[in-house]
Amino acid sequence: MKKLSECRVLLVDDAKANLDILVEGLKADHKLSLALNGETALQIAARTPPDLVLLDIVMPGLDGYEVCRRLRRMPETAETPIMFLSSLEEVQNKTRGFEAGANDYLTKPFDMLEVKARVRSLLKAKAYSDAVKEQMASELRVAREIQMGMLPHGFSEAQAAYGVELSAVLEPAREVGGDLYGVCPAGPERLVLFLGDVSGKGIPASLFMVRAVSLARLLSRQIAEPEHILARLNDELSADNPSGMFVTFLCAVFEPGRERLTLANAGHCRPLLLAAGQSPRWAVETLGTALGFEPGLEFQRTELPFRAGDAMVFYTDGVTEAFNPQAECYGDQRLLADAGSFAGQSPAAINAGFLAKVRAFANGAPQSDDLALLALRAGAPAPSGPGKGREP
Repeated sequence: MKKLSECRVLLVDDAKANLDILVEGLKADHKLSLALNGETALQIAARTPPDLVLLDIVMPGLDGYEVCRRLRRMPETAETPIMFLSSLEEVQNKTRGFEAGANDYLTKPFDMLEVKARVRSLLKAKAYSDAVKEQMASELRVAREIQMGMLPHGFSEAQAAYGVELSAVLEPAREVGGDLYGVCPAGPERLVLFLGDVSGKGIPASLFMVRAVSLARLLSRQIAEPEHILARLNDELSADNPSGMFVTFLCAVFEPGRERLTLANAGHCRPLLLAAGQSPRWAVETLGTALGFEPGLEFQRTELPFRAGDAMVFYTDGVTEAFNPQAECYGDQRLLADAGSFAGQSPAAINAGFLAKVRAFANGAPQSDDLALLALRAGAPAPSGPGKGREP
């Protein structure tokens, strides 16, 4: 936790005599910055963010109320404690100060011992709050590493074994998130792919995501048909789900020997099929029902020819529901239209292209949801047996 002697206090008052009194009383205990007006105070706070601001109200130019409001809007000082030191002692003045965002209010003339006590109290509270936030941030970084470590990042073995190209991208909106994907070799003639999106964000979504990924991996090796994988996964997730969370889920099975891709959808975004020589189109018609609501659900099966040069793009709604500063949504139709420019490209290029399109559309607007992409392209059919194929 930060020592009080290392904390910086910004003193703002247009009367130099008042600043001299504060400096004399506080200089031995804390680092100090001084400002004789509001504009200067804002510049100093942006350049050297303080741990506490002692702020006069009646000043030429920007008064203390406006300075306080602007400090609250600045990222550097949004949570910095602010204490007004003012000769205005009416209740309405104090109320206005707290409404502007102040943490404390002391009227002039003040006793220096009281000022020092309040300064110490505010700084201790901030130091403790900062320490807790740093501990939480550290734990979230570890959680993110664990979560990301559960997802595959290298696909060389699967690519060689099944004669395909693969690429995946996952960008959580927070430190941890609920989007997931998987690529599971499940026999010499069966490669299982899945992608999902857990309801909500943050730690609860990430825990549910870990459970869904673990179950999906296990079931992918036990069950051949994607619709049956989803049915069993739904039963497992809904059987013990006190939080009422759910996950949209898309499961696909690629059989290189048959040049066939079989899909089943549980409420997820429809994947894009980029068949060689054809316009992009949706690979499935129905969305289905998300997993986790109730056991006993059934899911539809879609079979598609999937030959050399064909590509499939799975994505979460963090792509289609990206917003720009005008609150406009990227949307399904824009995704379908943009997909035409990626025909014949590698999965890595397709994912990079979509990310570039989405970011250009967002135009600096903050990411509102987790975002994931999983792209698959078929090459020449691989000989039977994992490890005996070749990369296209």
